[in-house]
Amino acid sequence: MIDLNQYLDPVCLDRPGVEPLKGSSAFPHNVAVNTGNEPLADPAGLAVAIIGVPDDRNSSNAGASQAPDAIRKSLYSFSRLPGRLKVADLGNLRPGASFDDTIAGLSDVLLELLSKNVVPVVIGGTSALMPAIDRALSAGKEKWSLVSVDSRIDFTAEKRSPDSLNWMNDLIYRSGSCLSHLSAIGHQTYLTDQQVVNRFNRRHYDMMRIGEVRAAVHETEPLFRDAAAAVFDIGSVRQSDAPGAILTSANGFYGEEICLLARYAGLSDNLKIFSVLEVNPTLDNRMQTSQLAAQLIWFFLEGFSQKQYEVTFLSDQSSNRFTRYHVTLSDLEGEAIFIKSMITDRWWIEIRDTRGQQHYLACSYEDYLMANRDQVPGRWTRALLRYGH
Repeated sequence: MIDLNQYLDPVCLDRPGVEPLKGSSAFPHNVAVNTGNEPLADPAGLAVAIIGVPDDRNSSNAGASQAPDAIRKSLYSFSRLPGRLKVADLGNLRPGASFDDTIAGLSDVLLELLSKNVVPVVIGGTSALMPAIDRALSAGKEKWSLVSVDSRIDFTAEKRSPDSLNWMNDLIYRSGSCLSHLSAIGHQTYLTDQQVVNRFNRRHYDMMRIGEVRAAVHETEPLFRDAAAAVFDIGSVRQSDAPGAILTSANGFYGEEICLLARYAGLSDNLKIFSVLEVNPTLDNRMQTSQLAAQLIWFFLEGFSQKQYEVTFLSDQSSNRFTRYHVTLSDLEGEAIFIKSMITDRWWIEIRDTRGQQHYLACSYEDYLMANRDQVPGRWTRALLRYGH
């Protein structure tokens, strides 16, 4: 157990330009804010904790360190969250003397929150912070999966020191990492090395180009449902909607689309860490990007407040909550078992690995329809390959 007060600086609500709305209808009304008036209490009992990380080292995105407070300025002007979700804004992580110290400090804070079943919302800062998330989730030696929403795939074939443009290398190849699966959402072909795509395909990762997402955005929901962490790079949004980023593109997600993806992340049963990175207020236009990043956080929290925990009940065949559908496919031995929630209309596929262990892969209604047409869904094939079939 660590003392969070030694790691975090309080939120300064008196800072010029940061003036949260007053009254019971405003966002801060049902959010506990660390203002420094008294020491931080034990986070146990919280559902979500917001942490800013004002550090932009190991990246070319100088100015991103100003993002946490800029995002808060917009977030605190929004309406209150629905329901009685227990959320706290713990303030900003104190940057270390070196960037490695920042990574170590953030890992400590994340581990402390995860040990208390609190979901951290990390406001960066840059993608160079991702090794801290990996270290926190890998500390328990349990396999975990990641969803990355980005216009690029931050992986390089060449060996070099970890930074914000090759952070995936550290997660995939670090000996202590327990990352078992990665889903890349929203990458643009002309910004992506095809050799990297081929490498990821050989690893049976799930990859959806932005065109594929736009054609069927609901198909991303199962990817978030199976993920332990979700990282949103604001550069995945088109430049006209989010100009405050170092690597922008004329194409990308619209603001409404990226907010829907954030809501999917909030609804996920398995998600343990959510992060919004690469916002640069020094490049922004009238706080447009900071406001969109704040909306991502708000929609994540709104989805979180509507969360239905169902994964732990999937194996209970006596439960009236689920309906099981048995489908015979000519390319498979035996039958496929699809499970539908009668409450949320969500779907899963039941899978057994080579050791006989049972797994539940999140899927969509379209996957079930494919199986009924005697076609094996792609996400199922990739999962079977990952499990050694």
